[in-house]
Amino acid sequence: MDENNCLIYRGSAFAIKWYYDTNGKSAAYDYFKDATEDLQNKFLILVKKMGDFGKIFDVTKFRNEGDGIYAFKPQPDRYLSFFTDGREIIVTNGFKKKANKLPQKEKDLALKYRQDYLYRKTGEKK
Repeated sequence: MDENNCLIYRGSAFAIKWYYDTNGKSAAYDYFKDATEDLQNKFLILVKKMGDFGKIFDVTKFRNEGDGIYAFKPQPDRYLSFFTDGREIIVTNGFKKKANKLPQKEKDLALKYRQDYLYRKTGEKK
């Protein structure tokens, strides 16, 4: 994966993209590919709403998880993400929800991916 094929959806409010590492690997996209078609469609509906309207008001579908990390929540999956200055949302990792609380290791992974993304794009350490 690279900049030319990481786009999930481009709407009038946001472009939503997969995060990928320096080797072109995307944990979130790999998780998505392994999901059933029904679960993929649930995620894509949320992505389209966010891309087109810029907000999902239902916290059961999209939520601020703190530290600049947000979760798309197509039950029972979670896709963590962050916003960029360029009206983009970068989807970092996906996982199946097994507990009421966001697993710290998943959030830490999203934070690590955000730091890597920002460093590679802007040289900025966050």
